[in-house]
Amino acid sequence: MRTIDFKLLLALLSFVFFGCNHKETGDKYLKVSNDSLSYYFTLANDFNLSREKRLEYIYKANEIVLQNSNDSLNRTNLFKIANRYFNVNDWKGYKKTVNLILENSEKVGDTLSLAKGFGYLGDYYRVISVSDSSFLFYNKSEKMYDRLNNKFELARTLINKADLLFRVGDFITSEKEIFKALRIIKDHKNQEVANEINYDAYNILGMVYNGRGEYENSIMYHNKALKTLEQMQIIGKSQTMAISYLNLGMVYASLNNYSIAKNYFEKGIGQKKKDNLDPTIDASLLDNLAYAKLKLNDKRGLPGLFYESLELRDSLKLTSGVFISKMHLSEYYSSKHDTAKALQFSKEALALARSTNVGRDVMRALNQISALDPKNASAYTKEYIRINEHLQKEERKIGEKFSRIEYETDQIKGENSDLEAKNRRLVYFFSGIAILGMFIYIIKSQKAKNRELLYKQQQQKANEDIYNLMISQQNTIEANRVQEKKRVAQELHDGVLGRMFGVRMNLEGLNPFNDDLAVSQRNDYLAELKNIEQDIREISHDLNREKSELINNFVAIVDNLFEEQRKTFSVKLFSSIDSTIRWDLAVNSVKINLYRIIQESLQNINKYAKATTVKVDLKKQENSILLTITDDGIGFNVNLKKKGIGLQNMISRSKECNGTFNVKSEVGKGTTITVSIPLE
Repeated sequence: MRTIDFKLLLALLSFVFFGCNHKETGDKYLKVSNDSLSYYFTLANDFNLSREKRLEYIYKANEIVLQNSNDSLNRTNLFKIANRYFNVNDWKGYKKTVNLILENSEKVGDTLSLAKGFGYLGDYYRVISVSDSSFLFYNKSEKMYDRLNNKFELARTLINKADLLFRVGDFITSEKEIFKALRIIKDHKNQEVANEINYDAYNILGMVYNGRGEYENSIMYHNKALKTLEQMQIIGKSQTMAISYLNLGMVYASLNNYSIAKNYFEKGIGQKKKDNLDPTIDASLLDNLAYAKLKLNDKRGLPGLFYESLELRDSLKLTSGVFISKMHLSEYYSSKHDTAKALQFSKEALALARSTNVGRDVMRALNQISALDPKNASAYTKEYIRINEHLQKEERKIGEKFSRIEYETDQIKGENSDLEAKNRRLVYFFSGIAILGMFIYIIKSQKAKNRELLYKQQQQKANEDIYNLMISQQNTIEANRVQEKKRVAQELHDGVLGRMFGVRMNLEGLNPFNDDLAVSQRNDYLAELKNIEQDIREISHDLNREKSELINNFVAIVDNLFEEQRKTFSVKLFSSIDSTIRWDLAVNSVKINLYRIIQESLQNINKYAKATTVKVDLKKQENSILLTITDDGIGFNVNLKKKGIGLQNMISRSKECNGTFNVKSEVGKGTTITVSIPLE
């Protein structure tokens, strides 16, 4: 049994290096204009703060970023949010942020952010040990960076793939991916950027050769990583050096040369005095130093170092690290002939390994328990053999999955290339025909278009004159077909559909009930449907007639509309109508259009706003009537939102009364509609 857990080294180093350092290399080039946002980002990465405090600063930064529009700076800041979530092991927040980045990047066609986002998803699935999904997203990211000819990010993605392959035990393919990355970055103009890739590559090669038992090569590449690090100008270099010292110590521990391993672990711990060391690295250094001391029979500081590391790992929720600490404590107490405590820690480690479903950890714990508990050794050995056979099958399956993913991706890429070529030829052919036809069409139709445009302008002016005359005189006159269609659409949409929507909502609410009251209410609503039918018939027969009640008793009609709103919907409605307004001075068209604007606004709020409160104010302002409708709903971006027929009708009605229409809204901050109409 190997004395130092090699899988722990993998989990720790790939997490720290590819998590914190890998993701922060991009952040140092970013500029944040908002001082408070920059402040929150800085504190969120302060290892001196507790995880809860850092999460608090991440949430604050996230609130600011989510309020901004989907531009390149916003997506850059979202990547920074994801980085911070990654560094505090908040995988739910990390994945949610990355998915938002991908969604926003897809909307604007930001290929570079899409490639980076896929890489981030690959990191996520790698950390949670879903290797096939991780490989799939790394593969997507690799293909996109290759098309973009982004050599640095392509090499970085290959490094991540190599780390993933190393995790699943495919050392040969991992080595190939590393050398592919080194060839890509070999002639990079920026040596500092090239060194970042070189350092990562040498570290993983060192771990690959350690895993293959080629210890001389492993030591050589870890030393090359240290030499490369000395040439680099990076923040937190002493922390990175501590990782390299930890790597070298692990190799010498694999060689059972615990004396040299102990020196490297002590060097790594010494880096704490120079930089703010990540407690994850600190915990691993402490545990491995303690284990080296145990193997050297140097009991000074033991078992205190083991317990200090265990406490750190437990506080950071590093499950794999906690497992190793308990296994080492079991071995320590076994050497002290305290079998009870040794067995206790082994069983705790076994329970932890089973809860996380890490097969190799379960095997290691079973192996150790069987030595401490000879009575049940047979049962433990059987389980060990069963898990070992299962893991071998799974590793073969994973290798086959990776090969299949690459094959299918390349096959799809080839098919897409063929389709693109065929489509390109078709486009050229039809484009030639279209251009020829376009010239002929332009020559023949330009004059006709000018005449048609002039005719449409004259027709529009005539339609407007006819419509205004219909409203002001309330007489039945002949209107042209286009104007009639416009009026039918407005009346049906603004009046009938709003009432039908309210009746439908009430009828749906009565579906669960069959008592007498429900039957009575259904009859009432059926009667209301008959009224609506009559209204439709009236609109069809006489489009220019408005109900006399609306014209002659405007305030009562509006109040009735408010009462219907309160009865039908749960939204709280507050209304106010200025008693000083002389409605007898207002022409009929003003009353009609104001009523329809209020009706349409309430209908939109009921359907889309998800508001809890609505306020409607009608007041006199100098020689004008000012209508204000405010809700606290979800709002919308007025610059991006396409105006629907309801909003267009409200604008049109305001213009018909020589008034102004304004809508103010923000996402999450509700909507305010303001209409100002002169009182003639």
